[in-house]
Amino acid sequence: MGGTLGTRWAGLGHKVTFSSRNPESQEMKSLVAKAGATARSTTVAEAAQCEVILLATPWPATRAALESAGSLEGKLLMDATNPLKANLAGLEFGNTTSGAEQVASWAPGAKVVKAFNTVGFGIMANPKFGDRSATLFYCGDDASAKQTVHQLATELGFTAHDAGPLSQARVLEPFALLWIKLANVHGYGRDIAFDLMRR
Repeated sequence: MGGTLGTRWAGLGHKVTFSSRNPESQEMKSLVAKAGATARSTTVAEAAQCEVILLATPWPATRAALESAGSLEGKLLMDATNPLKANLAGLEFGNTTSGAEQVASWAPGAKVVKAFNTVGFGIMANPKFGDRSATLFYCGDDASAKQTVHQLATELGFTAHDAGPLSQARVLEPFALLWIKLANVHGYGRDIAFDLMRR
């Protein structure tokens, strides 16, 4: 997910810094080479100095990744995680809190926006379905941060919609689980996306 989004943003001219526990690995070198001249890889702590940060970790590794990043106060933190239980049995949180709200508590002072969690990386690579685009919902409490996320999503070809405050992640994360189950369990395949239609 992080590799797909980062590569696409790099292709659009953004400076992109990839990070992982092993920034010098062959996998990371290949990713940077694919992303092009505006991309590089480095440590988590150094990558956390970027203006906009995408959090695209497996849920069990999320807290540790944030702790290794150091202070994220004032940073725009796009949370693309989903707090999935093992074997897609459900979510760790729901109704009264969300994974995104946990992320915000682990990254005090960060401007957390839930985004890019309701589609798979194949749709991130190409959100176009004929003359329509996949819908991407996002939510957060900082209006300026949400506007930046809206722009980044639109640049990729999504039809982006503000779903409200960060507490709306309590419904966006189960919505993501619906996509995951349809794609991986119920036979729809991963080349699917949702579309918000108005009459």
